[in-house]
Order: sequence, then structure tokens, then C-alpha cells
Amino acid sequence: MSDLTPMMKQYLSIKAENMDSILFYRLGDFYEMFYDDAILASKVLGIVLTARQTGVEKAPMCGIPYHAFDTYLPKLLQHGYKVAICEQVGDPKLSKGPVERKVVRIISPGTILDEKYLSADQNNYIVSIYSKHDSYGLAYCDLSTGDFKASLIKGEDSLIDEVAKLNPVECIVPDSFEQEMLFKKINQNLI
Repeated sequence: MSDLTPMMKQYLSIKAENMDSILFYRLGDFYEMFYDDAILASKVLGIVLTARQTGVEKAPMCGIPYHAFDTYLPKLLQHGYKVAICEQVGDPKLSKGPVERKVVRIISPGTILDEKYLSADQNNYIVSIYSKHDSYGLAYCDLSTGDFKASLIKGEDSLIDEVAKLNPVECIVPDSFEQEMLFKKINQNLI
């Protein structure tokens, strides 16, 4: 890491705290993405993948104009990705080195509230599942409408059916959720 530019060190430090999100890193009039985020975003968004010198090596890079954010964000959300928005929060005139930046917002498919990103004819459910033996706690919420329900469900097949009916945009499970096959079956029913 000592061979990296100060800006890239800052980027990697912020990215390390947001590994589960695509990091939109503000550089001037653009949100830039680097490394794996850039490779993924360039494919999903259909934008050109370039590279930026990071010190000793070049890093894959792509970007979007900040004013086109509303055009690109829905595409990432529709593919199930979370996006962390990293803005300049420091004063460039007072900065020695890179301007201070922080993640100011994290947007996921189930937490979006802005009507321009939502479909008027279906709910935008975020689902949470907890398992204990052959029983499952299921909670779901559409943050845009305030619709919230929770239930206890007996049996794997009943859970799969219920989740499929909800057709959630995001599913949250605890780290201890060890039933990989169940999760795969749920995902298969959603497709």
C-alpha cells in the first residue's frame, strides 16, 4: 500500500469499510469506481472500462458524471447491488493531500424511497429471515409505503412459497443463517 498514490490510499480505506457495496467515489464532476467495482459496473451499466495510475500499477476504472446519477443508479439496484455514495466533505482549499471524503449514503434495492426509482404497480419489499430448527421468522417491509408484517412459518416449503409470493428486491439474513440450499431454493423461486 506504500506504493499507492494518496488518493488511492484514501479510496481503499473507504472501500474497506464498504466491501458489500459498489463505491461511487466523487472526483470532481464524476463518481468513479475502481478495481472490481469498476469491472462490475462497466458491465452492468454499459460504460467504458479504463484505467488509472495508482502508483506502481494501473487500476481498472470507470465513472459516471455526478449529474447522471439518476440514470445509472436504478440499473445497479435492479441487479441487486448496493451503492455507497462517497462525497467530498472537506474544503479543497484547506486540504493538504486528498480532500476529505466520507460515505454519506448507502442505497440498496430494499431501502430506496425515491418514487422515481420505484415501480407504481408492485411493492418494494425488503425481507428478513431467521431460522431455528424447522421454524422460520419472516419479516418484510416496504419502506416506501410503511407496509410491515412479521410471521412465524413452519417448514421450508412454506417459507419458500411465502417469500416467492412477496417477490422481494432484497433479503437480509443473519451471518448464522447456515442453510445455503434453502437460500438457493428461495432465489430460484424468485427468478
